[in-house]
Amino acid sequence: MAPPVAAAGLKDKQERLLEQLLQADTELTGQQVHALLRQSELPMGLATVYRHLRLLQQKDLVRCRQLPNGEALYAPTERDEHHLTCVDCGATTLLEQCPMPEVHLHGEQASGFRLLFHTLEFFGLCSTCQERQAP
Repeated sequence: MAPPVAAAGLKDKQERLLEQLLQADTELTGQQVHALLRQSELPMGLATVYRHLRLLQQKDLVRCRQLPNGEALYAPTERDEHHLTCVDCGATTLLEQCPMPEVHLHGEQASGFRLLFHTLEFFGLCSTCQERQAP
């Protein structure tokens, strides 16, 4: 479970970046976060955005999910979102609930590993792509 933001010891830039993700109603790419921050009074460079996204992941405040096209999407870990993703068109459907809410690692799997968050994504073909590919 993510620590309270106040207890996470965030720097100003990290707080601003996390605030943008919390205000968004959907996952954002690093480029989108960068564009939003450029419109603010205190913009930051793209490399800085990605560096702080990585640090926020390490603090269990932000999660990242990779799309089939390689694009990374970021969201606060407090949003426990999981998806169905079409490998043909890239369409993504949000699952209403996590099918694995209590993930625990046991034995050798857990040796020295601290679980921060998980993402669960199922890949397949959406109904539109199935119809298009039907003979």
